[in-house]
Formats: sequence, C-alpha cells, structure tokens
Amino acid sequence: MSETNPGLATGPDGLVRTAWALGSEMMCRYYDTEWGMPICEERGLFERLSLEGFQSGLSWSTILSKRENFRAAFADFDPEIVADFSQEDVQRLLTDAGIIRHRGKIMATISNAQATLALREQGGLAALIWSYQPDRTPVPRSLEEIPTRSAESEALARRLKAEGFRFVGPTTVFALMEAVGMVDTHVVGSHRRGSSGVSFSNQPA
Repeated sequence: MSETNPGLATGPDGLVRTAWALGSEMMCRYYDTEWGMPICEERGLFERLSLEGFQSGLSWSTILSKRENFRAAFADFDPEIVADFSQEDVQRLLTDAGIIRHRGKIMATISNAQATLALREQGGLAALIWSYQPDRTPVPRSLEEIPTRSAESEALARRLKAEGFRFVGPTTVFALMEAVGMVDTHVVGSHRRGSSGVSFSNQPA
C-alpha cells in the first residue's frame, strides 16, 4: 500500500494502481488491460451485464476466475443463441460446476438476451446504455470515495427494468458503468487513471 494513500498500491513492476488490483495476478491483469476500457458493441455489453448480474452477492474475482466457463456455457454470450435457450439448457446450466448455479440469475440471463434483441428496434443495447453516460466522473482519492451508485446508474437501472431486464439494480449497473469506461473510478494517482480515452468535464489534469 502507498504510505500516503491506502487506496493505492505499488506493484512489483513499480506501477501504482488502485489497491484492489493487486489482489492477484489475474485481477492485476484485468485491471491493467480491461477494466474501465470502453465497450460499445452489443455482445460485449451483454456479456458484461450478464457477469455483473452473476456477481451480485459475490466477489468479482470469483466471477472473473470462471469467465471462460461462463463463455462456454452461454455460447460466448451471443444474445441470439442465449435468447433461444430451452428448459433443457437451463437444466444443463444448473449442473455446470464451472459457473454460478443460481436459477434466478440463469433465467435472468436468458430473458436479458431476449430483451437485448428487442432493443435492436430502438437502436440497440449499446446506444441505450451509453446514452446514460454522465458528463462528470467521480474523482476518488481513496477507496472510501469510490461511489457504488449514481443518479445515472439509478436512471439506467429503471430504464433497463422497463425494457424487461432483470438483476440490473443501480449498484450492479454502476459496476457495469465502471467496467466499460462510462465513469472513471481509478483512484487518483493510479497509472490507469484517464486511460479509457473517454473525456469528462471534471477529469483532473
């Protein structure tokens, strides 16, 4: 941990990161290469939304360690395929030890795939999600200053629910917004702060 900021940690490579990134090599790699980088296409957003839903009540590292299993189980998160999953598929998933065997979350993923397809008539999932991008981003200087929800995540959660999505509460949606670069919650001082390329009116110099 940083002597001056416990929200930051210096890795063996000398780079400063938000402290949670050094929980494991897997988490560090995810933090450095994926987390907070923009995703603007349907399948990628459907995957992240699905995984965030499965993460509810669990640690993200648990989900991340099972991501390849999830991809295999859910047809690489192709919403057209998942939307047609049958009861036989549900039973298959409930016996798959490589994923989280939660019936409600499995059923929600299937119904969310169906809702994703329905959104194509309105511009698509990506257009809907990114229309809630805020002009300003959090500027956390400690882990305690990182919010877990926002006015935009609350509004987006309501909209997604109205469109038929499930397991999309405001906290889950805010985590999605962090993961896909809609907000930047890297603690100030991290080498990844501002790396997404997404501009905000209050991004510190």
